[in-house]
Amino acid sequence: MLIVDDEKLARDRLRELLSDIGGHTVVGEAGNGAEAVEKAAELNPDVLLMDIRMPGMDGLEAAMHLMGMDHPPSVIFTTAYDQHALDAFDVNAVDYLLKPIRKDRLAKALAKARKLTGKQAREISQARPEPQARTHISVHLRGNIRLVPVPDIIYFIADSKYVVVRTPTEEHLIEDSLINLEKEFGDRFLRIHRNALIATPYIKGIEKNPAGI
Repeated sequence: MLIVDDEKLARDRLRELLSDIGGHTVVGEAGNGAEAVEKAAELNPDVLLMDIRMPGMDGLEAAMHLMGMDHPPSVIFTTAYDQHALDAFDVNAVDYLLKPIRKDRLAKALAKARKLTGKQAREISQARPEPQARTHISVHLRGNIRLVPVPDIIYFIADSKYVVVRTPTEEHLIEDSLINLEKEFGDRFLRIHRNALIATPYIKGIEKNPAGI
């Protein structure tokens, strides 16, 4: 079990409830989504109890990255979301705990914890009051998940069924499409070719060649 919440009091409360329920071992804690992904890859928990609203990477984005693991954990969200957003959880059959969390509700959620699919994570993410682009791109590196901050990315280049992700110091391959990436990060990346998206902070100028291209 991995507990993820940016508030220590909330994490302590969950530990107490889990201790009262019994039968579950907490292998670690995380204070934000990025830390949750890193610790999940390291500790391989069966279940994550994860808050949604956290600074930096939130719980929904973290869940999407976790789906890239070879054996992704089950995710139970803790949330103070309004009913409109909660409807998406019900439709996608994903467990959530409405704060303040009750022991009986937690016990029931743990009893039926299930793995979250990538499709479910995306649909729930879009149900947020203000849908937002990811803060990181997840890449697979020697069996682990590596998080690459979006501001560090210079360009995306389509390469067969993969996309090359280039930073000032590294190059990675991800399974995605430029169409999806442009839709998600269009405010930061400019399509300069059918196979290339360039981060606008790295563009000094755009000129046409003699052929008008």
